[in-house]
Amino acid sequence: MKNILILHGTENDSRGNWFPWLKDKLEKGGWRVWVPDLPDADRPNVKKYNEYIFCNKNWKFGEKSVLIGHSSGAVAILGLLQEMPDKVRVDTCILVGAFKNSLNWSALDGLFEKPFDFERIKSKAKKFIFVHSDNDPHCPLEHAKYLSRKVSGELIVKKGQGHFNLESNPRYKRFPLVLEMVK
Repeated sequence: MKNILILHGTENDSRGNWFPWLKDKLEKGGWRVWVPDLPDADRPNVKKYNEYIFCNKNWKFGEKSVLIGHSSGAVAILGLLQEMPDKVRVDTCILVGAFKNSLNWSALDGLFEKPFDFERIKSKAKKFIFVHSDNDPHCPLEHAKYLSRKVSGELIVKKGQGHFNLESNPRYKRFPLVLEMVK
């Protein structure tokens, strides 16, 4: 099934940043797209997010599925992959502004309650692409380098793009780079 799941970051929702624009463009391209409003997004929690996503009986993951996450949504994708059923594998994961620990912010602790099994995560997707800025004010570039190494992913570093959100750059009402990665 040709579908795309897009997960937003902390204190955001499906209407924030570049998510509505990307959803619209992908749907016009024939993709089935789900951008859920994740529960309690001010305190992201992998277990809670996974329960919410896996409870949607109208959504199935498969070899043509693409997962896109921004910030804590990118981290949540790692946790989602770790808990996917054994026989399920997706095509591509695009992780924008990812990080490897709670960044000394207790609100993010729920993303890291269970250690990541990177070998299992790596086995659940054909391809991983990390997109990061060299000046992200929240998530150090070293975190994206670490994560991309752990899953044998590609790392794309953009100059001066902040956190790829509207607060750091008003142009992030759109995100053509991510759209191009899906096509």
